[in-house]
Amino acid sequence: MGAIIGLLILAIIILVLLSSCIKIVPQANAMIVERLGAYQGTWSVGLHMKLPIIDRIAKKVSLKEQVVDFPPQPVITKDNVTMKIDTVVFFQITDPKLYTYGVQNPIMAIENLTATTLRNIIGDLELDQTLTSRETINTKMRSALDVATDPWGIKVNRVELKNIIPPAAIQDAMEKQMKAERERRESILKAEGEKRSTILIAEGKKQSAILDAEADKESAILRAEAEKEKRIREAEGQAEAILKIQQATADGIRFIKDAGADDAVLQLKSLEAFAKAADGQATKIIIPSEIQSIAGLVKSVSEMAKD
Repeated sequence: MGAIIGLLILAIIILVLLSSCIKIVPQANAMIVERLGAYQGTWSVGLHMKLPIIDRIAKKVSLKEQVVDFPPQPVITKDNVTMKIDTVVFFQITDPKLYTYGVQNPIMAIENLTATTLRNIIGDLELDQTLTSRETINTKMRSALDVATDPWGIKVNRVELKNIIPPAAIQDAMEKQMKAERERRESILKAEGEKRSTILIAEGKKQSAILDAEADKESAILRAEAEKEKRIREAEGQAEAILKIQQATADGIRFIKDAGADDAVLQLKSLEAFAKAADGQATKIIIPSEIQSIAGLVKSVSEMAKD
């Protein structure tokens, strides 16, 4: 019975040892295996087995891109302005063996390297350049860090300046400058608005004057046309009246001729016409000699009739 129990215990121990020797490496990970303290190999994704007791997993390494946010670092610009800048570094492990054996503490090494590189770059820039050259600083830092971390099996993909914190006095001066700039822009916009408004008002008055002038012109044209039409109608009326008078006179003369009147009758009719003319406003009337003789004849006949 004791032998059976011993065999069971031995079987359990063997199963535990075998299970501990079986390892599964997940996706985007790698394992560094050491044998008797020496580097044996790097396990990639999949199922792996190691020798019990002799082999061990020295380090499990993530191959994903990692992000490290470092605290603000004091830096001094070229014009002796002290400020604090915090950075964010995006890196990825490309060689697990170099990452494991290349440096004691990779994250601390990257942090110190970032601080020194940042001080070197900012030391060549003035305050205004520092505030406006983020992209240039990011590019220079990424290039320098990528070269420095290559022996550690690390690739620096991107470096970003998260915050640039100038001194309080500089911040107050910058705020005052920004306020003055905003007020200046507001004044310019206000002046441009007033100018635009004045131009629009002047253009409106100009258009109104043009329209009024055109309206007056059209009105004058209409009045002239109306006056012209009036005069034409008056002239046509007078012409028609004269024509009717002449027509009536012609009809009267034709009637007298048709009635067989002699020259004496015609001369008497002429005398009647002159008599009517004498009733008008004329102060002097010249009577032809023929009519004068007829007038004398009429007078003689009248006297004989009285006798």
